Amino acid sequence: MSKYAFLPIVSGQSLPLSDIQESSLEDFRKAIIQGVHDGLRLVCFCADAELRLFAILAEDAAKQLRIGWTKLAQASFPSITPHCVQANLFEREIAEQFGILPQGHPWFKPMRFHASWAEGRDAWGRTTSPSPAVMDFFTVGGEEVHEVAVGPVHAGVIEPGHFRFQCHGETVLHLEIALGFQHRGIERALVGGPNILSLKHAETVSGDATIAHVWTYCRILEGLAGVRVPSRSEWVRGVALELERMANHVGDLGALAGDVGFLPTASFCGRIRGDWLNLTAAVCGSRLGRDWLKPGGLGFDLEPDLAKQLLPRMAKAWADTRDAIELLWGAASVMNRFEAAGHVDEAQAREIGLVGVAARACGIALDVRKDHPSGPYIDHPIEVSHAESGNVHSRAWVRWLELVESHRFLLEALEGLALAPGDPAPPPLPSLAPSSLCVALTEGWRGEVLHMAVTDSEGRFSRYKIVDPSFHNWFGVALAMRGEQISDFPICNKSFNLSYCGHDL
Repeated sequence: MSKYAFLPIVSGQSLPLSDIQESSLEDFRKAIIQGVHDGLRLVCFCADAELRLFAILAEDAAKQLRIGWTKLAQASFPSITPHCVQANLFEREIAEQFGILPQGHPWFKPMRFHASWAEGRDAWGRTTSPSPAVMDFFTVGGEEVHEVAVGPVHAGVIEPGHFRFQCHGETVLHLEIALGFQHRGIERALVGGPNILSLKHAETVSGDATIAHVWTYCRILEGLAGVRVPSRSEWVRGVALELERMANHVGDLGALAGDVGFLPTASFCGRIRGDWLNLTAAVCGSRLGRDWLKPGGLGFDLEPDLAKQLLPRMAKAWADTRDAIELLWGAASVMNRFEAAGHVDEAQAREIGLVGVAARACGIALDVRKDHPSGPYIDHPIEVSHAESGNVHSRAWVRWLELVESHRFLLEALEGLALAPGDPAPPPLPSLAPSSLCVALTEGWRGEVLHMAVTDSEGRFSRYKIVDPSFHNWFGVALAMRGEQISDFPICNKSFNLSYCGHDL
């Protein structure tokens, strides 16, 4: 059975479960392993309470996804991880959530440290929630090798996460990252929905990526309800997404400047990030974009008069952004630090399945807006920004190129919206299709956001799966630190700027 036995679909498409042919476990495993070997990506691998395994492969060149599933006879299966590293965290998650054991997993340990969703014990035999990061860490032996433990409590307002370094002098031999300090239960809370709280859960998957996650959630509901969103509303959604990207990329570049002591860009970007956030607040009243989007359309339209008012404010914010960040590229001391730190090569990036800025910095021109486009990106594609070196400088440079491209999109979108009358408020969605499945992708500012929903016979969510880009990319931080000076951890970590809460679902 080849990868082509998995059913091809496109992002946002809904289909009855009966249309997806069940695979034998052996064929299911072979399809994943062969597909990834041939260049496809394992973008989702999950289970449900009925001992079904679902897998989604992205065939980016064909702008399509391939989905397959199998039903287990017992709560175990031969691990895919030894043959496909991209399955690593997915299998550990499956074991923790449903007590399904991936036999032969090479690095089998808890991931989020919560009690099993299934009745009884999880795959580690636990019946209650364990303490986060209480596990056997990888260690390096030998004289003069020492261990440095950082976190989970950090300075400032950083969320909890534990980093365990194995060092020889200042050189990092290995970094192991343990998350799971926030037992948020977002996926589990969505089961039985959609209901009055479901949209709020989607908005808070990762607060700084509100628009990316809520747009993906909306597309899931619209696909299952068979609803088509007006073109103008889709353009407004695109404005929301690109404003979110602008604010966060500006903030990250300023933070990177601060980590190497370059205060002009650091201080300017701290203020300018607020200017981009305030453009979002001008539309919906929330700097993070809460309540801007809703299933079927918009919670707040971007009326023509408001679009006209935003144009000069955006021009001022862009001029300040350009001036502040160009100072960064002109500072030789900054470039020396950026270029010497945090290298991840393209082969590693492909093997572990990096997405977003981290992947594009390694020369992988991967972007949902181009590879799996929806809404305004179908007829107005984004030029994918990428670099080659895979280091801190490349990740910073990709952010800058994306700022340029997002500004171009926003200018075109706002000028068009200033001339087009607003759409009426969307009506309530019809009932969702029963016994169906829908998958949707969105290119958030960190990278690829995936949501998958399976409905029961009454059209309620029986399983809701979320894959934040940070889920794919945390291992990239560990690889970026191998052979580096431990003092470079702050800039390596910030150059990825991954979400702790987006991982701890």
